Amino acid sequence: MRFSLRLSSGVGLQEFRDAAIACEDYGFDQIWTGNDLLRRSGLVPVVLALEATSHLQVGSSVLNPVTLHPAEIAMITANLQELSAGRYLLGLGAGSQVFLRWAGLQPDTPVARTRRGLRAVRALLSGGVPDGWHEQAALKDGPAPATRIYLGAMGPKMLALAGREADGVLALCLPPDRFGWFRRQVGAVGEDFDLVCCLWCSIDDDPAAARARLAPKVAAYAGSLAPATLEAGGFDVERFAAVAALVERGQQQAAVAAVDEDMLRLGLAGSADEVAERCRQLAAAGATHLSFGQPLGRTSHEALRLLGTRVLPALDDLRGAA
Repeated sequence: MRFSLRLSSGVGLQEFRDAAIACEDYGFDQIWTGNDLLRRSGLVPVVLALEATSHLQVGSSVLNPVTLHPAEIAMITANLQELSAGRYLLGLGAGSQVFLRWAGLQPDTPVARTRRGLRAVRALLSGGVPDGWHEQAALKDGPAPATRIYLGAMGPKMLALAGREADGVLALCLPPDRFGWFRRQVGAVGEDFDLVCCLWCSIDDDPAAARARLAPKVAAYAGSLAPATLEAGGFDVERFAAVAALVERGQQQAAVAAVDEDMLRLGLAGSADEVAERCRQLAAAGATHLSFGQPLGRTSHEALRLLGTRVLPALDDLRGAA
């Protein structure tokens, strides 16, 4: 079993650096930063985290091959691998259709552009030339150190692409108890494939506070989840639509108040003991890598303290389990 932490690109540089140091001290295997378009860069904190740690793996989650050309991604990756002696993890994804549209971009379908970008980056990193490029279009300083490439995915087509062509997948498992479905979509993979079960996590010594902290996250994404996905998870689709409508009208407080206990099943929320028990259930379902993402806690420091001193030790017997 492996454990990682995910922080959005909205957090400050010092906060991410401190979180990386704490992750290494507490025994996490990886830390990932976001890279949402028009927010703070997800690459600058990766550099700080790599320089501040000695063995923690640090990943960017996720770079898209539309606003960052595959050649630029390969160049950046080569430098980060040189800086970190191979500890950098490259996360790729389609990018948000909404954010890309805001930037005046209208790329082709998410799976098509991600597949094309993945293949181009992999060819460049290995010292080759991507299909259809000029014969001189290779990295001029030679191939980069071996780099594990992860795809960010939630839908069946992207999950299947990751299983076929990537080294791992950052699977946003909403709700967590559908992990088995996500694993089936990825398909048959080798032992080295890293299927990361990405969770929304809210942890607090006060379980009620933890659940209250998760509610705004659920409200914010109520309109972004496909009805078929919600139905498969046993959720009330109309309830989510009602919350989404409140958000659309700018009634954020009312939207959060409308999030009920059942809707909170989209993430893990509760005390350290409750979170640890849910993690153990996921391990029993076959999860081998759990990644904790925001909202996390009152502060990232406090959430890391609870995860590092209470949750991970409670799951120590799962370390190394396949």
